[in-house]
Amino acid sequence: MTDATLTHTYTYADLPGLMSLMTGDEKHGPAATSTLDVLWVLYDRVLRVSPEGRDDPGRDRFLLSKGHGPMAYYAVLAAKGFLPVEWLPGFGSYDSPLGHHPDRTLVPGAEIGSGSLGHGLPIAVGTALGLRAQGLDEPRVWTLVGDAELDEGSNHEAIAFAGPAGLDRLHTVVVDNASATYARPGGIAARFEAAGWSALTVDGRDHDALYAAFTAPHPGRPHVVVARVEPKSA
Repeated sequence: MTDATLTHTYTYADLPGLMSLMTGDEKHGPAATSTLDVLWVLYDRVLRVSPEGRDDPGRDRFLLSKGHGPMAYYAVLAAKGFLPVEWLPGFGSYDSPLGHHPDRTLVPGAEIGSGSLGHGLPIAVGTALGLRAQGLDEPRVWTLVGDAELDEGSNHEAIAFAGPAGLDRLHTVVVDNASATYARPGGIAARFEAAGWSALTVDGRDHDALYAAFTAPHPGRPHVVVARVEPKSA
């Protein structure tokens, strides 16, 4: 696949229009819109990755675990030139590369195929371990999970391993839209802190607060940001 060529610079204000190009059933709209601000701040201000360098060994890795709602992800990738805007109207159609779950072999810039709950964080732990084993100390690994994914035991195994392993290049964003079935004493951040993580909780719509949390120092420890957004409507 060739890199997309942007005809103009897109901003955050353009994202609703880009998302509106994607129509059809099974859009998982709330799952997508809950992640929009987190994704924009990451790709616009934090992640060290570009369309031209998406295969660079030194790039940051972003893993969308919450892949069952990829509309915001596709819109941001299009806005940043990873894929053509012209692909967006075909979202979910038979011959479109933009499926209801992202496919890493079809979507430029996608690091993993995702959508099934509970996979992204364990893969991110393995990615961070692999980079460490190769002596690649600069790339950071980011994964975005939903709060309901924390109902899956695979995530808790990953959380419990990453802290004692000192995976300080590992970063997790939990988008909390009050979808989880099981409550956690002290909240989501406390679960990570108990396993040795650095943890912050912020307004998931406040771009400056997100940026400050994403870039907060956390020497020797993995880092999680809990981004609270409005509760998912029934």
